[in-house]
Amino acid sequence: MNYSDYFNPEVETMSEDRLKALQLERLQKTVHHCMNSPFYQKKFQELGITPEDIKTLDDVQKLPFTSKEDLRENYPFGLACVPMKDCVRLHSSSGTTGNPTVVLHTQKDLDEWANAVARCLWMVGSRPEDVFQNSAGYGMFTAGLGFQYGAEKVGMLTVPAAAGNTIRQIKFIKDFGTTVLHAIPSYASRIYEVMKEEGIDPRKDTKLRVLCIGAEPHSEEQRQRIEQNLGVKAYNSYGISEMMGPGVAFECQEQNGLHIWEDYFIVEIIDPVTLKPVPDGQLGELVLTTINREAMPLLRYRTRDLTRILPGECPCGRHHRRLARLQGRSDDMMILKGVNIFPIQIEKILLGFKELNTDYLITLETVDSNDIMTIDVELNQMFTDDYNRLKSLEREITRQLKDEILITPRVRLIPKGSLVVSDEKKAVRVKDLRKLF
Repeated sequence: MNYSDYFNPEVETMSEDRLKALQLERLQKTVHHCMNSPFYQKKFQELGITPEDIKTLDDVQKLPFTSKEDLRENYPFGLACVPMKDCVRLHSSSGTTGNPTVVLHTQKDLDEWANAVARCLWMVGSRPEDVFQNSAGYGMFTAGLGFQYGAEKVGMLTVPAAAGNTIRQIKFIKDFGTTVLHAIPSYASRIYEVMKEEGIDPRKDTKLRVLCIGAEPHSEEQRQRIEQNLGVKAYNSYGISEMMGPGVAFECQEQNGLHIWEDYFIVEIIDPVTLKPVPDGQLGELVLTTINREAMPLLRYRTRDLTRILPGECPCGRHHRRLARLQGRSDDMMILKGVNIFPIQIEKILLGFKELNTDYLITLETVDSNDIMTIDVELNQMFTDDYNRLKSLEREITRQLKDEILITPRVRLIPKGSLVVSDEKKAVRVKDLRKLF
């Protein structure tokens, strides 16, 4: 069957002038809608502005920033802009210290989210005849249901395999004729390693042709290695649960940057120190304003992700601007196996053990295509060196850390004074030895 190259041709190929006009219309409507939230009412009063002050797209810079801390401090529903009876789902972050961030959705929000993900999947060549397998976790993690409903919107047969159980994942890929797979990069590499162990050639024994990857930093070299090993084209995905989840930005088949859907978001790149906008092409922090959300629109949300706007038009014909591969973060958050982790979470657990000193070092590295975390933590000088007690302590620390950060780290107990400090006499808490960019 002959299909259009675009899931939504009118929007995807809309001229720059028409797209900007649509953005302004939706921005002004969103700003008025935000006045239903006491949080934004207070913010506007503090800045001395009103919704009527937003007359052009450049006026977005008059609006207040919103941060993850704002969501936590107003937990759970302080940023809601509709009555709770109009909300049909929420997602929240997991493994965080204190309150998680909660994002609410109306049915219209969910429908629009499905459309955005479908647009992304269509853009990389997915069609109704395909079989889509999702190896992301379902539940509060947005990549599960986000990709699920988007794939169904395309019309594909979907396999909600969820996370883990690699042998079963591979069986499903073979038995169901999976052609499109979603997996984080490190897990895609793991699938290939297990295929090799099982004597399975993905090029001959499967029908895989498209892989959607995201949720954790990865290098271009890693993407190319995955493509070569699995015999697929791997496309970068960018999502953030505060915006909706997957579907915020996605590569097209040109693989030259991620198209960010500007009918859903106002895009800014700012200097994370001065908070002033930087020119297109210059690295800075990505700031997003939702302009197509009902339950919980967010104004100038600081993603903390570092990227830049790529210049020029894309040969694919889509006029929505493109983001470069993410270059890290403007805060201290780590991303491991798709899970967001802050050092303070680890510190909170370690400080709960009287046997431990306050100094520790988190090391992230890639071993056999898998990202691993090692935590070296100093023992209190008064603690015994009894081998059995040390091993028992390591196991208990590991258990509590896994419960908090959802990742199983390797814990090493070392003598007090083993960790060196920097020239500024500040303890080095994180060493990321992964080649990410």
